[in-house]
Amino acid sequence: MANVVGLRLPLPVLGSVCVSHSSSTFATTLSTPPLNNLNWKVKGPRRMVLGLGVSFFSQFLTMGTNSFIASARIKGGPSVDELLKDVDWPEQFPFKEEDFQRFDETPDSLFYEAPRFVTHIDDPAIAALTKYYSKVFPPSNTPGVSILDTCSSWVSHFPPGYKQERVVGLGMNEEELKRNPVLTEYAVQDLNVNPKLPFEDNSFDIITNVVSVDYLTKPLDVFKEMCRILKPGGQAIMSFSNRCFWTKAISIWTSTGDADHVMIVASYFHYAGGFEPPQAVDISPNPGRSDPMYIVYSRKLSTA
Repeated sequence: MANVVGLRLPLPVLGSVCVSHSSSTFATTLSTPPLNNLNWKVKGPRRMVLGLGVSFFSQFLTMGTNSFIASARIKGGPSVDELLKDVDWPEQFPFKEEDFQRFDETPDSLFYEAPRFVTHIDDPAIAALTKYYSKVFPPSNTPGVSILDTCSSWVSHFPPGYKQERVVGLGMNEEELKRNPVLTEYAVQDLNVNPKLPFEDNSFDIITNVVSVDYLTKPLDVFKEMCRILKPGGQAIMSFSNRCFWTKAISIWTSTGDADHVMIVASYFHYAGGFEPPQAVDISPNPGRSDPMYIVYSRKLSTA
């Protein structure tokens, strides 16, 4: 399903589009002001402060359904590649508990009970992600390399034929994980119920997460766990687009835009501790014509 770009209905407020993963459903978020309108401050050409978090959940429930903006791309301001160059983070994590609520708070195990053998981003975005992985992953069959794909499913978008001695998938649906050809093992776990990762300290060289970071309701717990199980110098790669099951995505995500999403994910790395300053890159293959695709990544400190 193609992105909708520049679709505007009444009320002059900004929001973000969240296109459903399902090919049969198109869903958008109801509009509320994005983070950069409310509480980002610029101290210099590239110096930004992420301000206090705000709860959009109550506004989300009360806004009229005829008012939204669909915007598939970051518009204006610093490029994604520059966005995290010089960030002055608040002393404390700026988001509140209600920022991680969802429209649908029923158990995720019910939502993911039935397998969905579909891809959640379009083919050009998949190709861009696979190309990125081919550049940053260790070569196939490198002795001792272990990779964890969190929030995994039946496909991980790794390069064709890519193999390592240990590639673990951690996801919600066992039937999907069984079908994933790149995995050497898998585990079924709901990270929103139990964010403790079932692996030993310093176990993995790379951790990936594809278009699922927006569903984490306990992101700091998960990111602290990722730091624990990464080897010193190991890399965590979070990739995301503007597609989601919007009823299951956290309210701070569905109420903000692409640039805000970069800052939100980067804040998880920063406040979890033990990571190098996060970096971002825009790998969108066809701006305005196919799904946007962004990467926020960091490495575990060698002394962590």
